[in-house]
Amino acid sequence: MSIKISDLSPSSPSAADLNFADDGAGGHSMHPNANSAAAYQSSLQSRKCAALSGIARVPGDKSISHRALMFGALAEGETMISGLLEGEDVYNTAGAMRAMGAHIQKGEDGLWRCFGRGLGNLVEPAQVLDMGNSGTSTRLLMGIVAAHPICAVFTGDASLIKRPMARVMTPLEQMGAAFMGRGGGRLPMAVRGSEALKAITYRLPVASAQVKSAILLAGLNASGETQVIEDHPTRDHSENMLRHFGVEVDVGTQKDGSDIIAVRGGQRLRGCSVDVPADPSSAGFPVVAALINAGSDVRLPNIGMNPRRIGLYETLLEMGAEIAFENRTISAGEATATLHVRAHKTLRGVDVPEHRVPSMIDEFPILAMAAACSDGTTRMRGLAELRVKESDRLLMVANGLKACGVELEMGEDWLTIHGRGRPPRGGAMIETALDHRIAMSFLILGTVTDEPIAIDDGGAIRTSFPNFLSLMQELGADIHAADASK
Repeated sequence: MSIKISDLSPSSPSAADLNFADDGAGGHSMHPNANSAAAYQSSLQSRKCAALSGIARVPGDKSISHRALMFGALAEGETMISGLLEGEDVYNTAGAMRAMGAHIQKGEDGLWRCFGRGLGNLVEPAQVLDMGNSGTSTRLLMGIVAAHPICAVFTGDASLIKRPMARVMTPLEQMGAAFMGRGGGRLPMAVRGSEALKAITYRLPVASAQVKSAILLAGLNASGETQVIEDHPTRDHSENMLRHFGVEVDVGTQKDGSDIIAVRGGQRLRGCSVDVPADPSSAGFPVVAALINAGSDVRLPNIGMNPRRIGLYETLLEMGAEIAFENRTISAGEATATLHVRAHKTLRGVDVPEHRVPSMIDEFPILAMAAACSDGTTRMRGLAELRVKESDRLLMVANGLKACGVELEMGEDWLTIHGRGRPPRGGAMIETALDHRIAMSFLILGTVTDEPIAIDDGGAIRTSFPNFLSLMQELGADIHAADASK
């Protein structure tokens, strides 16, 4: 079988400029220009449309795609990956792993192959690792580098270098790694690992799957058993995938109700096959679009249904959404299903329970769009983590909705939206601040507002959902480049 090597090293052309045979979702786009870099590097505008219909093939889960490449690079032997998200964030992960010695190739069959070096055998990168917009990649890779006797320097785009890394630095320093970066624990940052890391027991001060994963990855090459205690359950993709690669991961519940996750150092990862499910966070955009456009009928196959990722769907069901979960199965330790979404009635406002926040932290922007079109008040609490995402998402959502005519109140960690049983006015230009979820959320809202909604820059969308434009256009949405003259 012939193999086409996709050179994704930091010194190569931007991954966004590489040409691939498909649209990143397993199928060929009916709008061949809709996914090009040029289509996103401009202001985009969304106009009211008719009912949406069709099959929405959402790209692979970003969190799982990152881990498949990282764990494949740490494994012994070959890891074959299908369904990998071909977005900029994942390309940056692939580039970083290649810079540290892993061989990553994409075949003509569309499958990705990672030939790992084995745990503890990564090499020091010759260049700065530019992680673009990906906080997940950066924090997990810091844990990996910490477990190797190498030094790596991380940087990112204008958004990423503002995001806090101290929450990862603190436990990794306790294990024996060293850090040097900008004030406030921000990038650019140098990480010097150690081959003599010591195991620790660490209670997470904030619920963060990224911090948990970084500690567990460092613990794989530490002496003794590393334990992470979390008071609130977070995403468990790392635990699921480590088991899939042959690592023993122990999970238990303590008397105080907290979970404790433990790994023993010195275990080997074995190369394997990984089928990446479609991303439930990305699926939220066409799902909400279908729910707020009356008469819509949309199916989304192979969506990841990890119990710690479905908070959005639990909330939408409470709002009266008609969503059927069909063809349920398990793949690489992850539950999947086909979502069948139909819109026959107006959603109703609800109170989102605070304990659900970790399972839907990335989905609050798109949930806010559904709330703005609902009948009644939706209250969301415990949202402090939204302030340290790619942007201050809480503020961005509130400001954008106000500009579109939505009545709301906002506090330090809460948002209350008063829906009036119909779509808001719209008619705003939304500042995205390089945040892909803010950009897509307001484009979805624009499919039902009386006046069009525009975003200032669609470039960030490609980091997580490279076929967003073509997918939404094929369903019937009217989203195109904005008319600059207006």
